[in-house]
Amino acid sequence: MRKQEPRDRLDAYEAVFTALAHPVRRRILLTVYFKGGSMTAGEIANTFEHAWPTTTRHLKVLESAGLLRHERQGRTRRYRIDCRRLNLVRDWLAWFSKPQTETSGGEHV
Repeated sequence: MRKQEPRDRLDAYEAVFTALAHPVRRRILLTVYFKGGSMTAGEIANTFEHAWPTTTRHLKVLESAGLLRHERQGRTRRYRIDCRRLNLVRDWLAWFSKPQTETSGGEHV
């Protein structure tokens, strides 16, 4: 039997997958990534057609999930991708590239 994941890791998975569940937040991450991994909040907002409060709400979700972090430069916030949580997702998804064992149970659909 596989040992149980620590609670903080399970909470991190929940936060990351919840953040990534929304298509706009996935697009924000991709946009920041393809612009060199760093953009100001204004640059991010100008990329999308929705209102400023909607953009900031998405940025807060991504930041609280640990996918983005920001630094202040005067009155400007510069957001950067934080790869540590993305690595967590990669490691979780890696389970599905391992062969299943005969004792894994359950039926294949």
